[in-house]
Amino acid sequence: MKTDESAQVVPDPYPALPIERGPHGRGVGRWVVQEKHRYLARYLDATREAQKKFKQRVLIDPFCGPGRIQVEGESFTRDGGSVAAYRQSVESGAPFTKLLVGDIEGKRVHANELRLKAAGATVQSFVGPAEETVSAMTKAVPFGALALAYIDPYNLEFLSFSIIERLARLQYVDFAVHFSLMDLTRNIDMELDPKRDRFDHALPGWRLAAPTNELSKSSLPAWFFDTWCKAVQALGFKISGQMPLITDGKGRSIYRLVFFSRHPLPDRIWNDIARSANLDLFASY
Repeated sequence: MKTDESAQVVPDPYPALPIERGPHGRGVGRWVVQEKHRYLARYLDATREAQKKFKQRVLIDPFCGPGRIQVEGESFTRDGGSVAAYRQSVESGAPFTKLLVGDIEGKRVHANELRLKAAGATVQSFVGPAEETVSAMTKAVPFGALALAYIDPYNLEFLSFSIIERLARLQYVDFAVHFSLMDLTRNIDMELDPKRDRFDHALPGWRLAAPTNELSKSSLPAWFFDTWCKAVQALGFKISGQMPLITDGKGRSIYRLVFFSRHPLPDRIWNDIARSANLDLFASY
């Protein structure tokens, strides 16, 4: 017998296709749906009237995965991020007119595309590293469209700053970026070694700029994140004051969810969404 929670989950139209079950194969953390996907859904619903003013509304997801996830401890599967976002956009009355999805693995991209099409979406897919596919994605956005770039790499090393720079050229674009604090905190000491380069694409030149003589090693992650934020602001964006900290449920910080835009309206809405998290964002399904 299905639980009340599983009864509300849309069945997978392609159960034989790849499913994201996390790095260890036991399932993704519950925070993926209770925090990451819920923040995105609430934002899309809250901005529905503003989105309707644009004839073309585009979601850009260069780290899309297979479009289906299984949460650890659950026997059923759920929509992945881009599929969940599309369903929410339809439910809110301002459906995305186009979804641009990409992944380094072709089978995962194909699975995501098929699942989105089964939900009724218009999709264009791209195979390859996000750093390489983002230029083609940017060109695929119709002129004058409102774009939301949903950037969710597994590790910080894949959050190339060039991805943000190229997407920033779009006329109307907002960003929701998952910045991997866990990767940064765990590995920044090792990355001070000039022979290593895992973080070099995320923040070019950071090692030379880091005031290692002034900061303790424990302070370096905060400096790195603050410097990254300033680099984003230098592109002409305002970073939201509300940057939800996503944890693994055991007190360990995993991501900082960073939202930025050029226009004050989406920023104001995001601040309201993030600020109200303790009220109802984590309500059970």
